[in-house]
Amino acid sequence: MPDLTRTSAAADLLQDATQRLVRSVDALPDEAWTGPSLLPGWTRAHVLAHLTLNAEGLAGALRGIVAGEPVPMYASQEARDADIDELAASDPETLRTRFLASTTDFADAASSIPDERWDSTVERVPGGRSFPATAVPGMRLGEVEIHHVDMAAGPTQGDWTPEFAAIVLDNATARGPGSFRAHATDLDRTWDYGTGGPTVTGLSHDLAWWLTGRGHGEGLTSDSGDLPEVASW
Repeated sequence: MPDLTRTSAAADLLQDATQRLVRSVDALPDEAWTGPSLLPGWTRAHVLAHLTLNAEGLAGALRGIVAGEPVPMYASQEARDADIDELAASDPETLRTRFLASTTDFADAASSIPDERWDSTVERVPGGRSFPATAVPGMRLGEVEIHHVDMAAGPTQGDWTPEFAAIVLDNATARGPGSFRAHATDLDRTWDYGTGGPTVTGLSHDLAWWLTGRGHGEGLTSDSGDLPEVASW
């Protein structure tokens, strides 16, 4: 996932994005949770388990900041992966209940951070990659919006707001071996990734989806005739 910054736009969009995800989770029939998601090897239950553990991990890290006792998001990468598999195997009601609780837990933890503590650092795993607490709301927004579509439960990237698509485009970096330019026709804005290269044109949400390494560039055109290769987040 992209490390989006704690912009006011990200914070404002997160509540609405979470509410939309909650509605999808509530509406999905029990038998659908074992169906495939858009992520290779993961069912819809795996995606929701990941979203749940992500919220719990971020909440724990934020509470650690308040307590003055740094807490990593996950005990280890292996523990994180095993926990996702374990939670994904739960019955749908247990999975839904824990997911809903995690969204409240995250919101409460984020609201408890004093302004002067937002410059603290969070570790993903002990001794691993770290990031500023200011990145947390935007990171969670990216997780919610992108994995909501990955869940293959109805919503698509076409449901993303132009504001969120622009945040993804603003925070993306060159995602492949070459350079290119992205032009969003609905926003009349252009982003440069690297120097030179072809111009890829389309709606902002389709560009943002493609820049996460998803899909095959549906709805996009390139003035070179071919879309550059991009890697998955």
